[in-house]
Amino acid sequence: MIILNNADIQRVLTAEMTITALETSYRQLIEQEAVCRPRIDIRIPTKTPGRFYQWGTMEGGSTSGYFAIRMKSDVLEEQVYNGARTEEKFCLRPGLFCGLIFLTSIENGEPLALINDGYLQHLRVAADGAIGAKIMSRKNSEVLGMLGSGGMARSHVESLLRVRNIKRIQVYSPTKANREKYALDMREEYGIEVVVMDNPRDVYRGADILAGCTDSAVPIIEGEYLEEGMHVIAVGGRPDAAAKKRFDLTLRLGTTPAPIGRPELGTADEYLGYMARPNAQFWQTRRLGKRAPTITGLGNDIMLADILNGKTPGRTSDKQITYSERGNIQGAQFYAVAAVAYEEARKQGLGRELPTEWFLQDIRD
Repeated sequence: MIILNNADIQRVLTAEMTITALETSYRQLIEQEAVCRPRIDIRIPTKTPGRFYQWGTMEGGSTSGYFAIRMKSDVLEEQVYNGARTEEKFCLRPGLFCGLIFLTSIENGEPLALINDGYLQHLRVAADGAIGAKIMSRKNSEVLGMLGSGGMARSHVESLLRVRNIKRIQVYSPTKANREKYALDMREEYGIEVVVMDNPRDVYRGADILAGCTDSAVPIIEGEYLEEGMHVIAVGGRPDAAAKKRFDLTLRLGTTPAPIGRPELGTADEYLGYMARPNAQFWQTRRLGKRAPTITGLGNDIMLADILNGKTPGRTSDKQITYSERGNIQGAQFYAVAAVAYEEARKQGLGRELPTEWFLQDIRD
């Protein structure tokens, strides 16, 4: 049994590895060689007004040999900063977070690793964006419009560069110093042109791919500014209603299968939420108090399985506005990415070892 921290994962996990691991896992899901369940959140109001506790889990595994559950322990609250409404989270105190991936072997049940999820999480989400862009964006896409300047905005550049020849980034985020630092870092790391915008509308102009990578609690992809031929990715802030109406095609990477024998329990929702004091007014002012996001439902949704099986070609015109989103298959992502990171870490002798017997017992549970 080993513990792998974010520094260990950063040493072994690459964008290419992550993209490949997810593509493999998605094919296994389609072939019914892998299985996962939707994300489940438990939410409890705290004694501090405006804050609530959230325990979130998602899990999955496959016949390839691994199973994993990803667990998060957070306190959340919404804040307004520089005119933006954001969802902030922490564990213990602001700036600290608790997210762990527990990886096991399906062959003998052995606990293999506990992994900090931070760095892996950023590459995982960015790889989804890259897979969607590889399938749906125009092959000659060169301009990336970026709304956001945090960790997700950084990992998305790394992953998108693996599937498209990005030559220019147009970036906006509410804090000027943050967007300027982001631009400086991206120029230095990738040697491409990065232009800082002082108005989010300017990010849309001429962009081939638009990525919303924020912690916004409200929609940030505005339909009135979308341009012909654009491909859209959104993490955190969602597309608004106008944007959903303008999407000619929406690619969904997958949907969690329903429990065996209980098809009525199947759901396309991104997560299932359970709440203490569910009728409290506290929940009604938050997006978490409403139904979880799902596909657009406007009749233009296509599944990755249909593209891989040749039922649909995806984009058929350079004029189409397209959108890609994960679905609710996070559990199938974490086991796949954690497994390749674990195998590479073992090869390199990384991680802090703990006696496996600490995690075993001789009393049947």
